[in-house]
Amino acid sequence: MSRRALMAGNWKMHMNVVEGCRLAADVARTCEGVTDRDVLLAPPYTILSEVSHVLANTSIILSSQNVCWEEKGAFTGEISPTMLQDAGASAAIVGHSERRQIFGESDELINTRVKGALSFGILVILCIGETLDEREKGRTFSVLEEQVRKGLDGVTAAQIEHVVLAYEPVWAIGTGKTASKEQAQEAHAFLRELIEKMYEKNIADRIRILYGGSVKAANVDELMAQPDIDGALVGGAALDAESFGRIINFK
Repeated sequence: MSRRALMAGNWKMHMNVVEGCRLAADVARTCEGVTDRDVLLAPPYTILSEVSHVLANTSIILSSQNVCWEEKGAFTGEISPTMLQDAGASAAIVGHSERRQIFGESDELINTRVKGALSFGILVILCIGETLDEREKGRTFSVLEEQVRKGLDGVTAAQIEHVVLAYEPVWAIGTGKTASKEQAQEAHAFLRELIEKMYEKNIADRIRILYGGSVKAANVDELMAQPDIDGALVGGAALDAESFGRIINFK
């Protein structure tokens, strides 16, 4: 089944207002005439509103890098789904490896974020992935299964239609190392089979699974040629409009 590619740029903790608006405008120009794939940008919270104005007349999806599960309340430092929507965002990255590894977010907390975002109509990009130690111990598939099952616990068949999975091997993020196309495809195929077991084949056929982990212009074509890779979650290379433009316009 042919799935519409999604090329996502995660800006992480980079860009002030002026820089972010300039980058968003430059990326939008690289997308002119692109109609067969989706593009998503995830700036920091502080510039979401300004970037949303830049993207107003484009088809680019605006996303946050995380999201709380409550609409409002005593949650110091958190941003609610409705606040994101008010700023112009319609999607959220949840469970990024940096949230898991640096900030200690558990599968249970990530699941709460996922369900909260979905309840407010936010598109969720759920990130999963193994560490180098877990891969070397042969635990890649067991780690992925645990993260997916716990992350999607309580998510209905109707809601899963608004979830994108992003496989990001932790050992390949920001290291310059990239999973080989064979390693990436193997993990993506496993994830699709897992979704079929958890839901049904039609849902597994439709769900988009992105690859994240040092994606760049030099390797995007071979990654995107794999049958179960439906897009990319790009970090460093998304901070430059020329390199991200080449990634968006993969062959």
